Amino acid sequence: MTALTLYEIAAEYRQMVEALMATDNDAQTIADTIEGESYPLEVKAQNVAYAIKTLQANAEAIKGAEEAMAARRKAMENRAVNIREYLLQCMAVAGIQKIECPHFVIKIAANPPSVVIDDERQIPAEFIKTPEPPPPQPDKKAIGEALKSGVEIPGARLVRGKRVDIR
Repeated sequence: MTALTLYEIAAEYRQMVEALMATDNDAQTIADTIEGESYPLEVKAQNVAYAIKTLQANAEAIKGAEEAMAARRKAMENRAVNIREYLLQCMAVAGIQKIECPHFVIKIAANPPSVVIDDERQIPAEFIKTPEPPPPQPDKKAIGEALKSGVEIPGARLVRGKRVDIR
């Protein structure tokens, strides 16, 4: 026996309600039958809701783990930079330019020249770059407020969707 999906149960439930409405039964009989037959749908819906809650909790736990791992990664990167600087200082103080071992070579190398800006205000305009302004975008908040107050805006409309709340 194959378990029915929530969609199949809902379809059967809807057919059962439509069939009951087409009968000559009194309102109480119809209500009692609908209440009695809704049990499988309610149980399946509850199970689906449990699955949703579990997925949401797992996603939140993964998000927390990602944040913790990113913090650990950043700490390790910073530690590596600090230890690299320590090694440079030790080699420079000792006057050692190069150390060779079977696994790698450690040597002091000169970095390429880098630009240091002492005072931005003194830099000529030809060396200042101006960022591109972001393209214009519709202000959805203002449009929404205007539409709610009855203003018609071509190309925009209010839509009310539906969602399932699980509390």
